[in-house]
Amino acid sequence: MMEMIVNASAADQALRRRLIETVARRIVDHADELTLLDQAIGDGDHGINMKRGFDTVLVDLDQHAAKPLPEALKSVGLALVMKVGGASGPLYGTLLMTLGKELPENPSRADLSRAFAAAVEAVKARGKSDFGQKTMLDVLGPVSDALASGGALRVVADAAAEATVPMKAIRGRASFLGDRSIGHMDPGARSSALMVAAVCDVLEPAP
Repeated sequence: MMEMIVNASAADQALRRRLIETVARRIVDHADELTLLDQAIGDGDHGINMKRGFDTVLVDLDQHAAKPLPEALKSVGLALVMKVGGASGPLYGTLLMTLGKELPENPSRADLSRAFAAAVEAVKARGKSDFGQKTMLDVLGPVSDALASGGALRVVADAAAEATVPMKAIRGRASFLGDRSIGHMDPGARSSALMVAAVCDVLEPAP
C-alpha cells in the first residue's frame, strides 16, 4: 500500500486530497453504524462525534490538501481535536498529529512504519491504555505490525476489529459494563478499521 505514497510523491496535492476526502467520507457514511455500536457499550455518540469532526475536515478539504503531507496530517488531526467530542477527538488527533510530526515530506516505507509506530505509542500514552483492552489500539497495533512486515493492512484491520467482539473492555466507558461488554465490537476499533480500508482504497485500488 504505502509504496504508492513514495512513488507517487507525497507532494502530490491531488493524492492528498483524495486520501483525506475518502477517509472523511467513509466515516461520515458509516456514522449510524458507529453510533449503534457505541449505543451497545458506550455513550452512543461515537458516530455522531466522528461525523461532526470529519464534516468539518471536508469543509476545509482544499486547505488541508494544499499543505505538504506532514502539515496536512497535523492540520486534519487538529481539526479532529477541536471538533470531535469525547475521547475520540484527542485520540485520533494525537494519531494524525504525531504522524505528521514524525514523517518527512517524502517518506520511505521505513519512514512510514516508524512514524506510525510512534503515533500508536502516542495514542497509548494519551489514552493511558494498551493493547488487549478493547479499544482502537487493538486495530492500530496490528496495523502497525503489518505495515512493518509488509502485511495486508485492510485484512489485518478488519480481523483486528472483529477480534474485539469477545474481549472484555478494560478502558473507556465500556469498561463500566464489565462482562456485559463482551460480545460487542468496539466502536473505536471499527472506526479505525474503516479509516485503514479507506486509505487502502486510494493507495491499493482494485484491478
